[in-house]
Amino acid sequence: MNNQTQMNKRLMRMPEVLKLTGLSKSSIYDRIKAGQFPNSVPLGGRSVAWVAHEIEQWIDSQIAQRDTVIE
Repeated sequence: MNNQTQMNKRLMRMPEVLKLTGLSKSSIYDRIKAGQFPNSVPLGGRSVAWVAHEIEQWIDSQIAQRDTVIE
């Protein structure tokens, strides 16, 4: 398995998602409900995580939206 494949399968827990996105927990869950943020992956019990690649794509899309507005 190459590094890119491993990166696509890496899961991120909430503290890392919060740090990367700058959002609060409630904002993340509100955006998930509105279909504006990637869904979490259930890990069992009440534990969830997010696919790292999906979070990175979401961040890229936010940057692209900003760049579109500026132009």
